[in-house]
Amino acid sequence: MKQTIHDRTTRLPTQRRAGVLLHPTSLPGPHGIGSLGRSAQGFVDFLRRALQSLWQVLPLGPTGYGDSPYQSFSSFAGNPLLVDFPLLLEEGLLLPREIETALDGREDFPADRIDYGAVIPFKQAVLRRVHAAWKRRSGSALQEELAEFCRRNAFWLDDYSLFMGLKRRYAARGGGVWARWPQELVRREPAALEAARRELAAAVSEHKLYQFLFFRQWQALKRYANGQGVRIIGDIPIFVAYDSADVWAHQELFRLDREGNPTVVAGVPPDYFSSTGQLWGNPLYDWSRHQATGYRWWIDRIRSKLQSVDFLRLDHFRGFEAYWEVPAGDETAENGRWVKGPGLPLFETLAGALGSLPLIAEDLGYITDEVVELRERLRLPGMKVLQFAFDGDTSNNLLPHNYSEDCVVYTGTHDNDTTLGWYQTQDEPTRDFVRRYLARDGHDISWDLVRLAFASVGRTAVVPLQDLMNLGSEARMNFPSRAQGNWQWRYQDWMLRGEIADRLRELTELYYRFPEDPAQG
Repeated sequence: MKQTIHDRTTRLPTQRRAGVLLHPTSLPGPHGIGSLGRSAQGFVDFLRRALQSLWQVLPLGPTGYGDSPYQSFSSFAGNPLLVDFPLLLEEGLLLPREIETALDGREDFPADRIDYGAVIPFKQAVLRRVHAAWKRRSGSALQEELAEFCRRNAFWLDDYSLFMGLKRRYAARGGGVWARWPQELVRREPAALEAARRELAAAVSEHKLYQFLFFRQWQALKRYANGQGVRIIGDIPIFVAYDSADVWAHQELFRLDREGNPTVVAGVPPDYFSSTGQLWGNPLYDWSRHQATGYRWWIDRIRSKLQSVDFLRLDHFRGFEAYWEVPAGDETAENGRWVKGPGLPLFETLAGALGSLPLIAEDLGYITDEVVELRERLRLPGMKVLQFAFDGDTSNNLLPHNYSEDCVVYTGTHDNDTTLGWYQTQDEPTRDFVRRYLARDGHDISWDLVRLAFASVGRTAVVPLQDLMNLGSEARMNFPSRAQGNWQWRYQDWMLRGEIADRLRELTELYYRFPEDPAQG
């Protein structure tokens, strides 16, 4: 019997599950930013103790201007800032004095936030030392592993590593964005690309090594998590950054003019977060070109991500049905229009090429009947965010008594304030409604909403770590309308207390959200 799109798409497992949202940059550690080493394994151990079976992260790519995980230099690459130096020390790929030299004269990194202006040059300096000594310190087995990694990922790695080398060269000359490079490189003339690869051979080699180290450590962490009964939920933005290897290497797939500049850009109309809308500025896809290629780039992108995570949250799912198109050059997103997206044919093609699609649809914001129909035809769970539920309307479909089972319930997301911060900034009628709905007095509001999420019929509940720690607005991860000062929060070791795990475990048992194998808890 011929399979349908329904047969080939996959929801999250049908048993009730729970997990925690935490980006790896927020992990504790000595070098100014979270990494993929012991503290990450310690967080997995916390999840296991708490009977959590899911760890949700944000996009893992290398970040650009503004440090946003949603504005990456590549849809395929990993963030070298997450490479763990203690693991490299254990393997003999790094010496203690090389870290000490890079730290010489620097003040201590803050423990509770990321100072990207200090962290980035420090980590880059140490990574360059790792590259300089690579052949001398690594054995033949590791060198063969690197060579195999480069062969297997050449379809994106070659362009990405050259792109990063060129960015370093031209940033020093005031032209870091690829459209400002010499025209022969903008147009990707073969002779110019070949000359650049020769001239920048060392830089290209560096970035290939950094990607190898990142994915080697990430896959080891994922194996550890999976072995503890914890599955990883990744995150994939619908759009990519303009200043990225994706756009530079595949200009024909985007709405650009002859000079490589976007003609239209992405955003959303005025909403909860901003009265003038959100002007993201990402270039929009030329969907007719993607369709003509059989959606090859999208197949490669989704396949690559599913090799690194167990499930994928599709950020801005509604854009696959229709997206907000803003003329390039506009200063706000107000003067945009809705344009039809690729819809069902894209997902049918993906399912035909990749088989089951373990996806979560981020279906927040302005959602039409057409978006709901697309999600339901694909049988994908949508998202419910409790902070958006308490507008006083008891028919609000974000209130738990209106849920269906096939959804993922959050207290808040990376774009929200913490639950405590949110509650403290609401007016009294809203707080009164919250208290009456919960039958609580509001003194423990973070855990009240955690309990509400876990008690709901939604099969999956995910809670930001900040809410489990009962933190206020100082721990907020992102302000969507603010370009700078985001993505900085970190927790410290002492904050991940055993009583938090025990309290979370109790709710998990009470509301029957066990891992697949409860014995692993």
